[in-house]
Amino acid sequence: MDFTLSKSQKEIKKAAWEFARGKFDKEMIIEQSKAQTFPLDILEKAGELGFIGIHFDEAYEGGGLGLFEDILVSETFCRKDSTLGAALKFSAYAAECILRFGDKALKETFIPAIAGGQRISTGAFLEPDPGYDLSAVKTTAEKDPDGWIINGVKSHVPLGDQADIHVVLCATDPTVEPRTKGMSMLLVESDREGVFTENRTEKLGGRMVPFAPVRFENVRVPPTHLIGSEGMGYKQLERFLIENRIQIAAMALGTAQGAFDRALAYIKEREQFGKKLAQFQITRHKIADMANRIEGARYLTYYAATCFDQGKASNQMASMAKLTATETAMAVTDESVQMLGGYGYMTEYEVEHFYRDAKHAEIFQGTPGVQKDIIADEVIGKLKP
Repeated sequence: MDFTLSKSQKEIKKAAWEFARGKFDKEMIIEQSKAQTFPLDILEKAGELGFIGIHFDEAYEGGGLGLFEDILVSETFCRKDSTLGAALKFSAYAAECILRFGDKALKETFIPAIAGGQRISTGAFLEPDPGYDLSAVKTTAEKDPDGWIINGVKSHVPLGDQADIHVVLCATDPTVEPRTKGMSMLLVESDREGVFTENRTEKLGGRMVPFAPVRFENVRVPPTHLIGSEGMGYKQLERFLIENRIQIAAMALGTAQGAFDRALAYIKEREQFGKKLAQFQITRHKIADMANRIEGARYLTYYAATCFDQGKASNQMASMAKLTATETAMAVTDESVQMLGGYGYMTEYEVEHFYRDAKHAEIFQGTPGVQKDIIADEVIGKLKP
């Protein structure tokens, strides 16, 4: 399959790079990362230029393009800076659930502001006890004449204390077996009575995307806030995770490329024993290995996005892309820190936070072990008893 970018795709990458180069200030990123704060002015500008909702329908103020174009932006932003790049793209986290499954009225009400960078969306899926076992969701939504009443606690919600819109996975019929058939998605605005955010959690990487628990106490939403069909929430989430894992793969790919860029620039300038580091064979071979891994991850990520845009969404392909890209990011950022030596450990040289952000991408939406289980299930298939 040919992944040569079209003229318009090249222009998208160029525009994304020019935007990042002009807006991503290193000192600002360092300070806001320490504080786990988010540059809302840059988000709004990115939205105005179409970078946030590039893959949303034009009818809802999106760019009308595909996931492929979206991952080009993610890759480019994260190449310039992995922390701010991911934060900008996470500002629309789970908006795809509204876009893909919500009715026209719901999309008209909420998607344009998300695409424009004026409102932040997030997904409230995980819970404190079951963790990644989404089949054990305890948050409930009971139907009454005026809509739904939601009760429960969600954990590890990206931008949970800053989001304006939460896509919440709830048990709407706990009597159904398997339990996944009794789950639905509901949209909840953060300013509704009974929505409480807890203290955000400190974490290693992705610090401009702080996680925070969100508690729902008798939160009432109208019947129109049901996303898709009742009882289809778990299947909708599975579909969203395919798309989002490809997006995470692109962020990891950009993270790897950004660290590689800095390591390459360093070894071409730094001298030891009267020679540039780039002249030593061991360094040259490391650079070759890093470049090889990045290019392999790029092709697999691009292929997964292309399959998605062609209507061939695949759990296996999305997990392969995420596993490969995040493992590449971990390996490349680690080697970049090593190449810079003591400088690699220093914040001002940037590769240290690329390394931390690579770990964030590796764990989010399922660890490598989770991805391998998904791939193995697809490859092996059902075994005869």
